[in-house]
Amino acid sequence: VQLQAFGGGLVQAGGSLRLSCAASGWIFKINDMRWYRQAPGKLREFVASITSSAATKYADSVKGRFTVSRDNAKNTLYLQMNNLKPDDTAVYYCNEDLQVSPNYEYEYWGQGTQVTVSS
Repeated sequence: VQLQAFGGGLVQAGGSLRLSCAASGWIFKINDMRWYRQAPGKLREFVASITSSAATKYADSVKGRFTVSRDNAKNTLYLQMNNLKPDDTAVYYCNEDLQVSPNYEYEYWGQGTQVTVSS
């Protein structure tokens, strides 16, 4: 199983980006899906999550600006980021609890995609 994150880039403050994370390989079911980010010199931090029943949670710093969603048919996780701020600059990672069979669930990480917001 692999998670491939993409969609990052350079954007001006106030702009928007949409991140995607596509899972591939032997997949039985994907449960919770999450986005984290890590800025230079800082610890990795939680950004947003979505459960298999589409319940969502957000970090206070992104509430009202970011929207997490998923397409179960495509095994893909999304993060729509609006009104971006320089403080949002970081490498964004997807993280998923994925079942490869009815009895086995593992946690997987994507490789990260760079988001840079200029002021």
